[in-house]
Amino acid sequence: MLSPVDHIREIERVGAGADSDRDATVVQSWLRCIRDHRLDPAQACEAYIVPDGRLREHRQQSEDLIAIARSGLEGLYRHIAGQNYVLLLADRQGVTVDFLGDPQWNGQLRKAGLYLGAEWSEARAGTCAVGACIEQGEALTIHQTDHFDNTHTPLSCTAAPIYRADGELAAVLDISLLSSPLQKTSQRLALHLVSATARRIELAHLMAQARHDWVLRFARSPEFLDVDPEAAVSVDASGRIRGMTHGGARILAAAAGGDWRRPDRLIGRPLSDYFTMDVDDLPELTRRRPTHDRLLVARDGNSLFAHAIEPQHKVARSLLPRRDEIPAPLRALGGADPAMEALQVRAAKLAPKPVPILIQGETGTGKEFLARALHDGSGLSGPYVAVNCAAIPETLIESELFGHAPGAFTGAAAGGRKGLIEAADGGTLFLDEIGDMPLVLQARLLRVLAEKEVTPVGATRPRPVTVRILSASHRDLAELVAAGRFRADLYYRLNAATLTLPPLRARRDFDWVLDRLIERHRPKGGALALSAPARDLLRGHDWPGNIRELDNAMSVAAALCEGGRIEVADLPEHFHRSAPASDPRRQALEAVLRDCRGNVSEAARRLGLDRTTVHRQMKRLGLGV
Repeated sequence: MLSPVDHIREIERVGAGADSDRDATVVQSWLRCIRDHRLDPAQACEAYIVPDGRLREHRQQSEDLIAIARSGLEGLYRHIAGQNYVLLLADRQGVTVDFLGDPQWNGQLRKAGLYLGAEWSEARAGTCAVGACIEQGEALTIHQTDHFDNTHTPLSCTAAPIYRADGELAAVLDISLLSSPLQKTSQRLALHLVSATARRIELAHLMAQARHDWVLRFARSPEFLDVDPEAAVSVDASGRIRGMTHGGARILAAAAGGDWRRPDRLIGRPLSDYFTMDVDDLPELTRRRPTHDRLLVARDGNSLFAHAIEPQHKVARSLLPRRDEIPAPLRALGGADPAMEALQVRAAKLAPKPVPILIQGETGTGKEFLARALHDGSGLSGPYVAVNCAAIPETLIESELFGHAPGAFTGAAAGGRKGLIEAADGGTLFLDEIGDMPLVLQARLLRVLAEKEVTPVGATRPRPVTVRILSASHRDLAELVAAGRFRADLYYRLNAATLTLPPLRARRDFDWVLDRLIERHRPKGGALALSAPARDLLRGHDWPGNIRELDNAMSVAAALCEGGRIEVADLPEHFHRSAPASDPRRQALEAVLRDCRGNVSEAARRLGLDRTTVHRQMKRLGLGV
């Protein structure tokens, strides 16, 4: 390997116009670094991790891609497990938004920039696989001294672009090594694996977007056509190109003598511009014909085997699910409240995806009910297993989660015991109050998520598990991370997507929630109703305990009421003490409103308050508007 001084001199010579034995992609990147980005090879450019706030923004913008890409990333990571590779998914700005690596190397990986939140744009890091891939638009390897900056020369990085269906760059998939063999050819298999995974992610993305269009998939060999196609395009009902994978863009460009780097000139044109067929011929390329007979000829004379997939629905529909399309378990979480409706739509889209979800909200807002509804709407055939991390004693939580081998410790079951993680295999594991999990167990959980296997306490061999992870906390996990009480890598692994439940006091469907709790506590075969004064009193309460507090109040009231009718006196005692009828504030506000004939704006002026404050006080005191 070149010494740092020799490496700097080589870059300077290339910058001055000298020839080089390096790959053309490396030389072009070096020249961009010098001429466009004004970088100095003698000036160290150490790895940069973006602040947490910026990382959250980048991850939110890439949420759909992360969800679709997750299974592909985990499949690739299983291929390279044990070979010390780190897998990074970077967005089009070069910021790492997803990350898979061995947790025991986290310190070294973070220092090297092979970590969540690392920015690998060429302008920031110089020549590197992610940055060069963004600039070049093609798969490549940047090996050791190919890197512009001496800080990065121990690394070997291989990256492939992931394109959106409209042909624009969406992300870059990278696998890297902290150290590697000297020869660049050692990374040929890595280049093949990362390119194949990027191709499959693009295909999954296209298929998800093109449910209502024809999809035409291509392969050079008929044996791989139905199982691992090389490229695909989507075609609308009129026969025009709607979307494509990167391989599809190359096929279209070659067929029409165009440029795959100008996707806007490829999309929207008739299928017949590219192939000797039109949309009416697509049924002949479906599975009703043998694979070997599905041969397609492009306008440039290129022959391809093709598989046409029919639209799932002929009529164009909204991409957002209507309320009646949302799974019933999710619909049952709320009524006509804008915040809850938005959450239900978002949850319906996320439920069938394998992406981990962090559920946040105050205590008692229904996080466990949302987790169960997500599982019920996921289509998973395995069990739903819920774990309250705050309720299990710290001395027992490890064996409860991971299980134990026979005789692993004093008092252990003679035959060993399956842990809750393994019990959830094939289904959903819900980790409630995840913020209370001890740090040492957070590291073990991270390894389970990364490697998809669990090792019981006292066992020597791991057991494979596949679980969908949902987690919840009423605490701000980002604050716990900043305080060093929660692992940053686990935090970002768990909250690939976030769902936040609104507090009960902010929900406009309070009466809907209340009516369902009344129904829940109605005695079998009997009746249960709520008097108007009792309802008004409940409406004006702040509900610090949220739905759980309201549920408890209805439980007490249902037990105390007579004749199936809940009165104010049947509510828990603290409601009596704060009953609005004895509140001087209520009496004063009532008097002003009476004088103003119910005109809230006039009352606000007389009281020296703004209108919003008066409305809030009226709601809290149970006064009608």
